[in-house]
Amino acid sequence: MRRLVLALVSAAIAGPALAGDVTVEVRNQAGQPVRDAVVMIRPSGGLPPGTPMKVSWPMVMAQQNVSFQPYVLIVPVGSSVSFPNKDKVRHHVYSFSTAKRFELKLYGRDESRSVTFDKPGAVSLGCNIHDSMIAFIYVSDTPFAAKSGPDGVAVVRSAPAGGATLAVWHPDLKARAAIARPLPVAGAAQRTSIVLDLKPSITR
Repeated sequence: MRRLVLALVSAAIAGPALAGDVTVEVRNQAGQPVRDAVVMIRPSGGLPPGTPMKVSWPMVMAQQNVSFQPYVLIVPVGSSVSFPNKDKVRHHVYSFSTAKRFELKLYGRDESRSVTFDKPGAVSLGCNIHDSMIAFIYVSDTPFAAKSGPDGVAVVRSAPAGGATLAVWHPDLKARAAIARPLPVAGAAQRTSIVLDLKPSITR
């Protein structure tokens, strides 16, 4: 009986792993807010098996007004993304990226195609008919990911407490890979900032 009581007390003290929201302010070299940055937190101890990525946005990359919408879309590894054409003209979507090479040949208004993204990394998109159409899909290998808004702020929800790596990617980064640095997660709401070295944007 005594052993059972001690075990219950120990379990209560250990408790579940704490989690907290991490707010990240992303700015450029001039101190201006950077929108469309992909912010990721990777726990040092790895992820529990089957940890899902909960997203509040649709897995959709639309073609509308002769542009891709959204400009940057974050999806979990293994996601199927739909590519609906909402324009009056036809589009021919493609990517030569290492993370995913594919081609969706000409299709018209109110038609849609889908692609499954099974490797992590950045996937750049283009249209064979309209050279000005450029967008990016970032395939995340961590469920703790978010995109910065016009104010440069991204909020990663419910990141587990403990050692972690903060990684940030943006289409205009001078570096080819995401910028990474250690970031211990406090298990409560916390705020941090990061400055990105960006190339002059030619896409927006």
